[in-house]
Amino acid sequence: MAKEEVSKLLEEKIASFKPGSMVKGKVIKVVNEEVIIDIGYKSEGVTPREEFKREKDNIKEGMEVDVVVESLDPDSNGLIPLSKEKADIILNWENVEKHFREDKPIEGVIFKRVKGGFRVDIGVTAFLPASQTDIKPLTNPSSYIGLSSFFKILKLDSLRKNVVVSRRKYLEEERERKNKEFLASLKKNQLLTGTVKNIVDYGAFIEVDHGIVGLLHINDMSWGRISHPSQMLSIGERIEVVVLDVSPEKQNISFGLKQKTANPWENIEEKYPVGSVVEGKVVNITDYGAFIKLEEGVEGLLHISELSWTGRIKHPSEVVAMGDTLKVKVIDIKKDEQKISFSLRQLEPNPWPEIVKKYPVGSVVRGRVYHITDFGAFVEIEKGIDGLLHISNISDKPIKHPSEVLRKGEKIDVMILEIDPENKRISLGLKQMGEISKDKKDEEKEEEK
Repeated sequence: MAKEEVSKLLEEKIASFKPGSMVKGKVIKVVNEEVIIDIGYKSEGVTPREEFKREKDNIKEGMEVDVVVESLDPDSNGLIPLSKEKADIILNWENVEKHFREDKPIEGVIFKRVKGGFRVDIGVTAFLPASQTDIKPLTNPSSYIGLSSFFKILKLDSLRKNVVVSRRKYLEEERERKNKEFLASLKKNQLLTGTVKNIVDYGAFIEVDHGIVGLLHINDMSWGRISHPSQMLSIGERIEVVVLDVSPEKQNISFGLKQKTANPWENIEEKYPVGSVVEGKVVNITDYGAFIKLEEGVEGLLHISELSWTGRIKHPSEVVAMGDTLKVKVIDIKKDEQKISFSLRQLEPNPWPEIVKKYPVGSVVRGRVYHITDFGAFVEIEKGIDGLLHISNISDKPIKHPSEVLRKGEKIDVMILEIDPENKRISLGLKQMGEISKDKKDEEKEEEK
């Protein structure tokens, strides 16, 4: 480059200098409490050392600095007055505005407590409302003085030099970011250790790393049947769980406990084939049957209809009791539904084919009235075998209630009207006995003639 061109560029640069403009310079030396800076002007500049607030302990010759030209008139030493502090203010505001535009957190220090909150140095002074200081309640506000942290800028008014920041919003966003990262790193069937935070009727909430809480549903606690999660867990307990499903976006996670062990129903048909006789324990009794436990996680139903061939059982507790150990026959398995059905009666021969032979339709038997209802009476014709004597088959005369003719415990002769071995039902007749007597009298009269 020609000497004339260099001279011209220098003149143009010098012409651009004016009071209030910000320029770059290089530190030449430090003299007492002043810093001498070369800004490329006719004269060197000077700024008080105290304006190098953050760099005052580490000012080096040759380091670049931004300064504001205070005046183009040299001082008594022939140096141009400069201000590092004013340059910092301009740059800091530009930095704050940039963070606000880009919605990025900015670093700062809480340095003073004021009414309603705190003052924060983020390069410029900002206001931090008390409600935006932390995620948790402020129990000791003074402990936050001197705290270095990141903040989100909520409001910015450059003209009024007013800035409002929030540390709480930064912490919440940071927590959400870390939670998403953590959840995204998880894989199905991964094992995690957590703490039982809460127990409800439908499951338990487990807290794992990063304060993330997921649901352990009651159906995923045990392969067996439990009525309430508290049967297995207690609040504060540390447990190892399996990740069943995870959604980083929704920050949802579901856990399993029973999945840590093999599904006992996986080979159920091989272990307990239909037709085999097995032994189990009565663990629950309902109106419709009893539940028999074969092993942990494997329970089946012994229906009331499978307790006895006679069908006279009104409640399973007449035959079985809680805790009883029984031998039962496997009569059905639904692996996909995790259901298995048992029979107690099928361990004995079905008596009904013999009953059909023993009591043919039209035969007369003697029985005992053991129960009377509005619609008829039940008559026991032998131990465990009874039939229904319907009110319409009690008498030829109209009656309103069977008790008008019958008494409980009374022994009577009845006729077998119908036998339904499939449904274990026998229909009996009493009025038909009168027809037999009438037929006999008619036969006797014929013989006399």
